Amino acid sequence: MAKPPSPTRPNLKDERKAALDLLLRDAIRALPAYFTTETFIEGIDAADLFALNSSLGGTIENQVVETLNAIRKVWDPDGEWTEYRFERRSQSFPDVRLVARKGEKIETAVGIELKGWYLLSKESEPSFRYTVTPAACAENDLLVIVPWRLKNALSGRPMIHPPFIESARYAAEARNHWWRHIRDAKTDTGIQPPANANPYPNSKSGINDQPKSDKGGNFGRVARLGLAELDQFIIRSIEEPVAGIAAKNWIAFFKTFTDSRDADQAWEKIRSLLDRRMAARESESERVEALMRELIDTLSETRKNH
Repeated sequence: MAKPPSPTRPNLKDERKAALDLLLRDAIRALPAYFTTETFIEGIDAADLFALNSSLGGTIENQVVETLNAIRKVWDPDGEWTEYRFERRSQSFPDVRLVARKGEKIETAVGIELKGWYLLSKESEPSFRYTVTPAACAENDLLVIVPWRLKNALSGRPMIHPPFIESARYAAEARNHWWRHIRDAKTDTGIQPPANANPYPNSKSGINDQPKSDKGGNFGRVARLGLAELDQFIIRSIEEPVAGIAAKNWIAFFKTFTDSRDADQAWEKIRSLLDRRMAARESESERVEALMRELIDTLSETRKNH
């Protein structure tokens, strides 16, 4: 049986919304230049760094929404949407909407399913699941993933990196296509869609596709949506420098140290990592090694004092 064709991105027929889509994507790409926050983090143990997304993720997402409203001139340069503003509703899909309130009526121009990704998380990739059914996505809705980290790796204000932007409906369709037809599965690849799903529901209930067989719990995992663009985005993001060192090397360091029984064991593992990853650039290797020694000493002392 021949595989059906791969899904394609929606072709926006509404000229006004198509123009907004282009400008909004530009604004989202510009977010790292405009993002500001009063949040400041210090004194956190290395072992607790991996949990930052669960504790701060919502705050970062709220501040991204505030930034979008603050740079209105980027996505609405001609005042076409003056009565609209972005609002975040964490318990609905999409969780960010550009809305206008007209009496008791609320009009939605576009929705954004916004997800923060703590760049130094142990998984080295976004960990949330995207299971919404395509029918719950308006044709111009977006899925946006915003990588973020602390300015000084261990402390400082949160900073964001270039985000990932994709059609929300296309991402859902591509996920289902990959699940049904691309992966090498021995089990039932069927998917049960929810009944009567429509864009902009009041809550997230009744909008998720359900796989008929998913023993591994992998349906909807962001890294397995079947999107080559997303895979490339993840690779680029963990190559981003954090205090002059690629994020992937910070991840390897923190994971090695927190998973090891003592600092000596951690140092031996980290030396092995340095030999493999930094041998090609001696000057960087020496710089990273010096920093890692300092961090290990600091973190070891922190552990002794607790």
